[in-house]
Amino acid sequence: MRVMGLDVGSKTVGVAISDELGWTAQGIETVRIDEEQGVFRIDRIAELVKEYEVGKVVVGFPKNMNNTVGPRGEASISYAKMIEEDLNLPTVLWDERLSTMAAERLLLEADVSRKKRKKVIDKMAAVMILQGYLDSQK
Repeated sequence: MRVMGLDVGSKTVGVAISDELGWTAQGIETVRIDEEQGVFRIDRIAELVKEYEVGKVVVGFPKNMNNTVGPRGEASISYAKMIEEDLNLPTVLWDERLSTMAAERLLLEADVSRKKRKKVIDKMAAVMILQGYLDSQK
């Protein structure tokens, strides 16, 4: 069974998928959404779930540093509920504090240009979220 990892933002959702054994995470796509307009593209997530035969979804849960839940955390909870209800899949909220910053640092160290970083940062954050979850399961 493959696991999908999501980094949910207000404009994009980074998507990563595990290998069939659940050992490694690979970034596959950044899905454009529009939170203000209520466009969440669960339809595209459903297509990817079917294509990759996903059995579980891990949604990044950006808690505040003091462990409280802010607006972005609430948005992640809502997105996870939509997936559970619309796709009938179990979801896991995974503490992802600083995952986007860590992804940015990794891309900077790899000397990736700003333009290219902007295109892949959400997908890379989704990989880091999913890999953290997969590593915790071993």
